[in-house]
Amino acid sequence: MSDLTLMLIKIAYLAVLWLFVIFAVGVIRTDLIGSPAKSKRRPRPSPSGQDGGAPKRPAAPKAPRGRRNEPRTLVVTKGPLAGNSLPLGPHPILIGRANDATLVINDDYASGRHARIYSENGRWFVEDLGSTNGTYMGQQRLTRPQPISVGQPIRIGKTVLELRK
Repeated sequence: MSDLTLMLIKIAYLAVLWLFVIFAVGVIRTDLIGSPAKSKRRPRPSPSGQDGGAPKRPAAPKAPRGRRNEPRTLVVTKGPLAGNSLPLGPHPILIGRANDATLVINDDYASGRHARIYSENGRWFVEDLGSTNGTYMGQQRLTRPQPISVGQPIRIGKTVLELRK
């Protein structure tokens, strides 16, 4: 082979190698901080449970008299955010490491958009959003949306969540 052919092969190899590196960095960035197209930022709960200057969320609507047994809050029972709680409302709660998640957990075992908790026909469900390490109810890994009852532990990495009245 001529010197020119060898030089062109080396340049092509380096170009493919750099494309792979750029693609890998993009995937890691998306997993850690979310997609750049979504610029809405929601206030994240602080570990101390205080606002820290973040805009206040509207108070959760009070449950009607006939629905006293329904859960009203999502409580973090174990992990770095233990003691924090979120009021349950009509909107789903997105859990993950991304900045646009409703509950941002800084856990090495959590994905950017790890799981969501939502209400459907008066029942609450948890759904894994295709995370790498999975979402667990008790010791069982979720493969499809599952109904949640009050006090049932939901584990995402080192963080454990429960619905409470």
